[in-house]
Amino acid sequence: VEFRVTSVLGHCFALDFAPAYRDWDGCDPAELWEAPVVSVPTNGAVLRNLRETAAGCDALVLFLDCDREGEAIAFQVLDVCRPALRPGAIVKRAKFSAVTPDDIDKAMRTLGEPDERLAEAVLARQELDLRVGVAFTRFTTRHFQGKYEGLDARTLSYGPCQTPTLGFIVRREDEIATFEPEPYWVLRARAKLGEGWEDFGWARGRCFDRGLADALAAAAGDASSGVVA
Repeated sequence: VEFRVTSVLGHCFALDFAPAYRDWDGCDPAELWEAPVVSVPTNGAVLRNLRETAAGCDALVLFLDCDREGEAIAFQVLDVCRPALRPGAIVKRAKFSAVTPDDIDKAMRTLGEPDERLAEAVLARQELDLRVGVAFTRFTTRHFQGKYEGLDARTLSYGPCQTPTLGFIVRREDEIATFEPEPYWVLRARAKLGEGWEDFGWARGRCFDRGLADALAAAAGDASSGVVA
């Protein structure tokens, strides 16, 4: 049995708008919600390599990452390789959690079927990212042009992931800028163990309640024995 092994560089295809909608001045951003999208190759050399490697093969084993993205890439590889395979070629999906000899051997002995539903979920996410990101990026960039100094020559990028992340960063920065220190107390104890002394601290670290700190300190001071966790 001859095995041919090759690889890809991430996704083989990416979604983009049809050419008529790629020009910023070609349409209103609102039109992008229903504009047609097309699949665009990301790397022609990778696709050629897949076709050449698959040429005349009796089977295709998809050994991509075992997550949604990996499943989507697996179907992209299948679409590229299928025309080059022999008629009636078998297509299987390998599932693995580590790249070790034992895991690879187990994956080859328990081959399954690729899950098109996971791949479709990735396509849906990609399309949403494209439509939301491009539409709002074009809208915000145009809307703020001429209104704030220094923004005219910039693209104000918007994305379903990057924008919430930026919000987290801004919120944390605001918390730091408006932070007001609070007094706190630290509970420490020293106990004699055998011939020596040992220092202990409260597992929760700081205590912001003076009354509670005093009560804990008093209880510890009156104790003749205790349990160290």
